[in-house]
Amino acid sequence: MTGRWAPSPTGEFHLGNLRTALLAWLFARSENTKLLWRFEDLDGAVRNDFYDSQIRDFQRIGLNWDGEIFHQSERLGLYQDGIEDLVQQGLTYRCWCTRREIREAALAPHSHLPEGAYSGKCRRLTAKEISENERSGRNPALRLISEGQLIRIQDRQLGDFEGAVDDFVLCRGDQTPSYNLTVAIDDADMGVTEVVRGDDLLPSTPRQVHLFHLFGAQPPRYAHVPLVLAQSGDRLAKRDGAVTIDDRVALGESELDVLNHLLSSLQLPNIESVDELEQVIRHFRPSALPTSPWIFDL
Repeated sequence: MTGRWAPSPTGEFHLGNLRTALLAWLFARSENTKLLWRFEDLDGAVRNDFYDSQIRDFQRIGLNWDGEIFHQSERLGLYQDGIEDLVQQGLTYRCWCTRREIREAALAPHSHLPEGAYSGKCRRLTAKEISENERSGRNPALRLISEGQLIRIQDRQLGDFEGAVDDFVLCRGDQTPSYNLTVAIDDADMGVTEVVRGDDLLPSTPRQVHLFHLFGAQPPRYAHVPLVLAQSGDRLAKRDGAVTIDDRVALGESELDVLNHLLSSLQLPNIESVDELEQVIRHFRPSALPTSPWIFDL
């Protein structure tokens, strides 16, 4: 069994990130499972200092991982191989649509496909239209050909979920492979069997499961956990006040206090030392976790 923690180094961890990290760690350690660390660092907002700060904050609340740290930015050849595999299967097409055109052509809400799903416009281009687009100089994205397949997932926390697969992007016009592609390839290549992440990512999971099937790989088990929300009801963000470990320390709290806030939000017992975190594993039961978001009001 293998779990993973896969942050994007595009900012400092806030309490929402750390709570999900803690859950990924608890799921893994309670089942004697390895926990891998993978930086999903293909985003243009990546900054070098965030690699170190995220690792440091993970460790400050007593968490650890197994083995080397992986970087998606060092695995581009693997993603290209995966794309070529799909191209050879005849499962891709080029898309020249702008973001505005995609929004305007999005499928109606009553469609069984996800809200805002791509209409498939470029899938139906004539040879003449393709030639015109090629001469335009605009770099096309690469999309997966789907048939609106319905994918059912048995989520460990949320139960049955069914979602349809649309013609989603595999590679952007700037040649950056997409999140859904890289996540599926990485999890398959690393032998990940358990994915614990925020429930905002559940709607994209059918796309990844579908890719697992196309690559002939076994999808992992999924556990999508509630997020931390600001009092406004929006996802917690840096603008919501003292939300990082350093912010809380500046208010006079200790790193242990921060960890205990997170444990309390999960209805787990507080501890007197970070070294006691291993003991919390004995009290950890995924079925007993809260099913609603934690509203940040510290």
